[in-house]
Amino acid sequence: MLKFAITGNIASGKSIVEDIIAKYYPVYDTDKIAHEILDNITEFYGKNVFTNGKIDRKKLGDLIFSDKQMKKNLENIVHPKIKERLDKIFKENENAEFLFVSVPLLYETDFYKLFDKVVFVSSEENIRLERLIKRNNLTQEEAKIRIKAQLPENIKIEKADYVIKNNLTITELENQVNAFLNSIESLC
Repeated sequence: MLKFAITGNIASGKSIVEDIIAKYYPVYDTDKIAHEILDNITEFYGKNVFTNGKIDRKKLGDLIFSDKQMKKNLENIVHPKIKERLDKIFKENENAEFLFVSVPLLYETDFYKLFDKVVFVSSEENIRLERLIKRNNLTQEEAKIRIKAQLPENIKIEKADYVIKNNLTITELENQVNAFLNSIESLC
């Protein structure tokens, strides 16, 4: 089995790429895994970051992006649990030809060591800023803080095996993803 990590900076369009790939191969999302874990560690944050019994991502983001120690403490709790879940996913899918996992913080963590290949979803910063403001209902300043919290895109592109650019239309993105999928068929 070849294990592919799908990564990209915030609001780059990883989810759309995941959806396209999921039509053909298993795709898992560490963000979803992290949210399941977060919903079960209320004592760490207190009830003020929950809405209707679920983590409120905006409230949590405001908290951890304003307090580096809080962010580090959260990562020390969540990342090992994500790694455990990934190990289980790999074992459950050991007979799959290809397995894809979306890992937004691939290079900010040691998760990159778990994968054979990396697919980086690239998008210009001004486009990501606009998407993030709209998607998460953030101010421009809040969105910039979240963007700056990640490693710059150019550093991640240098480390990636494949780059998919998501600056244009959905049709062009689908064409790029399909071309990528066709290219990996020869890796088996």
